Amino acid sequence: MNVETKEVLSKVPAVTLGFWIIKILATTLGETGGDALSMSLGLGYLASTAIFAVVFAAAVAAQIVATRFQPWLYWATIIATTTVGTTLADFADRSLGIGYAGGSSLLLAALLATLLVWQRALGTVSVASVSTPRAEAFYWLTILFSQTLGTALGDWAADTMDLGYLGAALVFGGALLLVAAAWRFTAISRTALFWGAFVLTRPLGAVVGDFLDKPLAQGGLDLSRFAASAVLLLAIAACIALLPQRAARTAH
Repeated sequence: MNVETKEVLSKVPAVTLGFWIIKILATTLGETGGDALSMSLGLGYLASTAIFAVVFAAAVAAQIVATRFQPWLYWATIIATTTVGTTLADFADRSLGIGYAGGSSLLLAALLATLLVWQRALGTVSVASVSTPRAEAFYWLTILFSQTLGTALGDWAADTMDLGYLGAALVFGGALLLVAAAWRFTAISRTALFWGAFVLTRPLGAVVGDFLDKPLAQGGLDLSRFAASAVLLLAIAACIALLPQRAARTAH
């Protein structure tokens, strides 16, 4: 099978600068959108998680059934993971009373377990290998856990560690720059660096989202969650339309 055929069959995007820009916007939208449903509409974390979980399941099913990479569908599925990740993390941390440290530890264990099972089942956890329904199932489950973990980490840094939203954003932004430097100047596994960066973009988006919509007394800008979500959604749509989107090559 030649390279052109492999690219057509791959249903995840190549990892480019545009990919990370849209990813950060999507994670920020996940925070404002999740909070809009659970807090602004008063549905609570559990009901909001159930609603977003249905959307997530439908999006993943559509993604798996699709025969080729479709940028709009892919990013809609990513957004679905960020919203359900927001409310699920908040439910675990707050409603279940296990706290940010407990929630982060539990979610980290789930993420690592998923990656381990994926590695043992298919021999690799590289996104370049995501070209079969089985690999896609592992891919989206891993992403769901990484998005949920990122939400818990963001809340932990901003609240429990008293860094505040901007302080936490600087910490996670700095960590991402270190990962980028490692990608550029070291021989560390590209797969490990990808998943590290993927997890880190989520708490960055979470604290930026909280900074936008939390009350002034809590260090936020007290913007409307619905307005912020609408602006972020428009920005994502513009990026998808304007930035190059191409399928990643498979690993074979």
